[in-house]
Amino acid sequence: MDIWIQYAILIAVGFVVGFINTVAGGASLLSLPMFIFMGLPPAVANGTNRVAILVQTAVGAAGFKSKGVGNFPFNLYLGLSAMVGAVIGAQISLDIKGETFNKVLVVIMFAVVALMVFKPKAKTQDVVERLTGKHLWLSIVAFFFIGIYGGFINAGIGFVIMLFLNYVNRLSLVKTNATKVSVVFFYTIAALAVFVINDKVNWTMGLVHAIGNASGAWVSARYSVKKGDGYIRAFLVVMVIAMSIKLWFTTYD
Repeated sequence: MDIWIQYAILIAVGFVVGFINTVAGGASLLSLPMFIFMGLPPAVANGTNRVAILVQTAVGAAGFKSKGVGNFPFNLYLGLSAMVGAVIGAQISLDIKGETFNKVLVVIMFAVVALMVFKPKAKTQDVVERLTGKHLWLSIVAFFFIGIYGGFINAGIGFVIMLFLNYVNRLSLVKTNATKVSVVFFYTIAALAVFVINDKVNWTMGLVHAIGNASGAWVSARYSVKKGDGYIRAFLVVMVIAMSIKLWFTTYD
């Protein structure tokens, strides 16, 4: 593949991924297989994807802040807990074989799509936020385990975080998204460090992809998205099925 065509694909897919991940989640189901199809081993694809996620969440958090939406220090507590879990999860992902990783990714891809299609509707009415006491400690513990999954693969983590924050902590949808991108930013720092130390990052592809991610995240964070959810879900379902078939039968020498 011509290098400029590759860069164009990385940026274009990056914009879509950044946009979807900031407003909802699950778009790493597109970026991870993309890196693998471009020739990166699964562990390197996983590590390279974190470069774009780090930039995307940093820009997304800045976008929410520019609109006066924040949740400090609650998001810091959850982010620090998730960082510890992410180190464990990233190390686990490095210790499994490429074929096994691909099959795990396929299973997760279908699970996330099922969650997208059948997830309960989030609450939109005004409720009292629950950010202290037992609910804070419950969240800190829960986000340690969320961090493990995020460090391992990250795909679809946005839905899990949004459901938890909305139903347990009673955050509004806007604050849920703002807290989500902040927490993912924190634990991605830890996960990326593990991949960097183990030389599992392709910086060129990661940074080019991050250009698109950052653009999509900024647009998504600053402008509420009320339409098009059905199209996004349908698009992801079709892509997941196609990519899953390819991933399942991919082998490595």
